[in-house]
Amino acid sequence: MRFAKPENQAAKSAANIGKQLNQHFESVGTIRNYQNALKNVALHEIQAGRDIRDLTPELAKSYLEARAEEVSQKTLDMERQAIQAMMQHVTDKLDPNEKLEIVKSQHEQILNSRAYTPEQIKEIATHQTEKNALATEIAHSAGLRAHELLTLERIENRPPDERPTLPEKFTGREGTSYTVTGKGGLIREVIIPNHLAEQLEGRRLEEPQKINDRGVFYQKNYDIGGGKAWSNSFSAASNRALGFSHGAHGVRHAYAQERISELRGIERKDSFLPYERALEVVSQEMGHFRPEITEVYLR
Repeated sequence: MRFAKPENQAAKSAANIGKQLNQHFESVGTIRNYQNALKNVALHEIQAGRDIRDLTPELAKSYLEARAEEVSQKTLDMERQAIQAMMQHVTDKLDPNEKLEIVKSQHEQILNSRAYTPEQIKEIATHQTEKNALATEIAHSAGLRAHELLTLERIENRPPDERPTLPEKFTGREGTSYTVTGKGGLIREVIIPNHLAEQLEGRRLEEPQKINDRGVFYQKNYDIGGGKAWSNSFSAASNRALGFSHGAHGVRHAYAQERISELRGIERKDSFLPYERALEVVSQEMGHFRPEITEVYLR
């Protein structure tokens, strides 16, 4: 029995939805743009084991947050508008006047960022307050996004989501396991060196704090920097220490490049770990689960 390719299934689903949208929009160009955008959404949902018509506003937001690192604002807005039109006129998951929340693209920010050296990151940390300096060291050691610093939790208190991983994940890294909540709500394991984990636990809050960062609420368990405030602190400290700033995302670039070098040095019988394999491992560690996204960080 032959099964249709996911790409073909996605195109068919998008075309069927496009036909149903025809009666609600006069512009042929708008329908064409929505249909093309919905192909990407449908393919993602097929790969996740779902049908695009089952998308809820919450799942749509998770999808758009994950896509924010991959595509421009123009593409992200088009996909949001296409999903919104489908939910308003086809699946009835939104009322006609309801809208999906706008998600900001981070693609340009990632493309424009450059990696710092470990020495530069240490120097930057000396120009920050104690809690922001610790956040910088942790972000570098675990490859965290700015908002993920606000979501750190002990792994025994919040286990990671089940996702397939390669056996080389975290190879060569020792420390304490924590989890963070990444893009799309994915909870993943991260490793923090023991000396930093000890400092982190020394700043554990007696009661979690509810933090609003760029319009999103997080439950913060540790008194360290995170989110936009930490990102601003990092950029200012970088300018003071080095005379320039690549932005806080440069810390994740540094993690990606360092880990690729480490993993490529792993000897396997008569050869070393192939680049493609190392790239996939790092994509899992950083919460992308798509090697082509991680590759951007290696520029």
